[in-house]
Amino acid sequence: MSLNPNPMHALDPMLDAIVDRIVPGGETPGAREAGTAAYVRARLAADPSAADTVARGAAALDETARWRFGVAFAALDPARQDEMLAAEARAPWFAALAEWTTEGFYADEGSGGNAGNHSWTALGYDPRLPPVGPLVSPSATAGLDEIDEVHDVIVVGAGAGGGVVACVLAEAGHRVLLLERGPGDPTTLGMARDHLRNQRLSAYGHNAGPDIEGHPRVVVEPGGGERVVRPHENGYQNNAAVVGSGTVVYGAQAWRFHPDDFRMASRYGSPEGSSLADWPFDYGEIEPWYERAEWEIGVAGSPSGQHAPRRRGYPMPPVPGYASRRVLERGAAAIGIPTVIPPLLINTAPRHGRAACAECGSCVGFACPVDAKNGTQNTVIPRALATGRCTLATSATVSRVNVDSRGVVRGVTVVGNAGGRTLERSFRARAVVLCAGAIETARLMLNSACDAAPGGLGNANGWVGRNLQGHFSPMVYGRFEEPVYDPRGPGVSIASTAFNHGNPGLIGGSMMADDFIMLPVIFWKRAMPGDAPRWGLAAKEEMQRSYRYVSRLFSPVQEIPTLDSRVSVDPAVRDRFGIPVARLSGVVHPETMRTALFMRERALDWLRASGATRTWHDPLVFRLSAGQHQAGTCRMGTDPTTSVTDPWGRVWGHDNLFVADGSLHPTNGGFNPVLTILALAFRTAEHVSRHI
Repeated sequence: MSLNPNPMHALDPMLDAIVDRIVPGGETPGAREAGTAAYVRARLAADPSAADTVARGAAALDETARWRFGVAFAALDPARQDEMLAAEARAPWFAALAEWTTEGFYADEGSGGNAGNHSWTALGYDPRLPPVGPLVSPSATAGLDEIDEVHDVIVVGAGAGGGVVACVLAEAGHRVLLLERGPGDPTTLGMARDHLRNQRLSAYGHNAGPDIEGHPRVVVEPGGGERVVRPHENGYQNNAAVVGSGTVVYGAQAWRFHPDDFRMASRYGSPEGSSLADWPFDYGEIEPWYERAEWEIGVAGSPSGQHAPRRRGYPMPPVPGYASRRVLERGAAAIGIPTVIPPLLINTAPRHGRAACAECGSCVGFACPVDAKNGTQNTVIPRALATGRCTLATSATVSRVNVDSRGVVRGVTVVGNAGGRTLERSFRARAVVLCAGAIETARLMLNSACDAAPGGLGNANGWVGRNLQGHFSPMVYGRFEEPVYDPRGPGVSIASTAFNHGNPGLIGGSMMADDFIMLPVIFWKRAMPGDAPRWGLAAKEEMQRSYRYVSRLFSPVQEIPTLDSRVSVDPAVRDRFGIPVARLSGVVHPETMRTALFMRERALDWLRASGATRTWHDPLVFRLSAGQHQAGTCRMGTDPTTSVTDPWGRVWGHDNLFVADGSLHPTNGGFNPVLTILALAFRTAEHVSRHI
């Protein structure tokens, strides 16, 4: 078979045959019946270089078939085809083709090559998607060219922290400008279920911003070198850019930090090479704010078995338990570890005019189709707008915080689109509160360097951007002889906090929990053991045997901060508006790795005690950690030489500049951090309201 100048034509005679052997038919439909070849062709058309590689590999395979057997590859019987493909299994062209075929076959019908959801039916995956109901949809009240120039307070970022701050200040009588760089209407996210473009699997894009073009970051590799990455690519450490930010698409685990999480240095000392520090207050100071966040945003949970004292229960009962909880409870009892139902920011009963959870199988990574997942976009931001004193501007990127010659913050400069054109405007206020997330808040402060702060706002001692943390989370898997998957979400249903502290010879620890329901394509890409076949009838049958019989546990390890894990601004790379982008560098501390390895073994013990007949795990490698749990770059403290803000989030050296997001966390706990971000935002906002 000779090559055609258009390499796609070279594939036409045999692509269907190869795809059919990668996921064969049989007792259940395969890729041919699902129309997966059309998806593969689309992928090849989108990548001419890959198309050429695949076409050349396929051409060589066809020539070999003609030489050995006297007929084209497509004319061979399936056994001969499999024999020839097995010899190509390690060839890059076939590996790429196999990956595209399987991802198309296991993805959703609209985005992949899974007509009729054939693969889902065979696996027992039920998306249980209810009709999309009325969703709370905060919209921008004015374009950039229509907004008043002067406000009492400007809040940068409409996520977990910013939504709370805007609400508290507006309800207290202040005029608030809430600026969000992402789009304003998150409700369309509730309708989209693209299994290849979401915040859990961003294979070719994502669903909650920022746009994949025009918003790069620079990643410095641990071994040297650097690369420019787009928001959906590995290493970017993306959260989200939309009204509500990560609270639109998160899994909504609403943990309080452990009391000892606020005194890590006092309890453990500060290991060499770390910047481990205590928080500037203890658990007792933040406990009332945890309670307020739980009740005003809406948490479902059980007060029994909790790791931290509380004065009041939860506003809603916990999520129901299904097969995973029943199986893991058995194992926990066998090895003597206490368990608890994870608290979730999800309605388990109708509340405040919104529905209860519909138990769909695609919670984390997507907006809720019935608006039962509680975020700032459907709770506090609508409350802020209802006062008439809050203006929400979307697609509005803050390029700098404006400061006068004495270091007094006067407002911000914003760039965005208005009427199809790029517009830059400056707005003034008596105070500015930064809530853009640990990476973007640090970037903005560094990009706001001026005569009064030549190294960046709050950066007189070089601490802005340092101590970047996330959660270094070991993932472990167990295969059971009984189903551990029910086609009902959200999936996470049982946890243990037995190892958050008190582990001999280690610093801290983490909670362990089962995971949210994995989409079939995510399961295929991430949960199958490393020695599982990746194509052919054996791979298809292994996927069908495993999908409902594998449980995954994760452990968000308490990280040990270092000055070298950091955000800086790149001297050369700019975003679409010409603003220097974030530059990310560093790796986790060795003590973090030690704790992660320990937690991995505890999770494996739990799975084995629960009846897992086989266990495996993801590799743990030294790398930068941030992701959706990013924290630490503007840590609070009592000493301006070793922190960026005071205990109320006020930036040292700038009395009317505040931070109210995960940047403040000196340490990030061994739990998902969103409830702590919400609690601190309530606390900071009340302080700002009283002192501006």
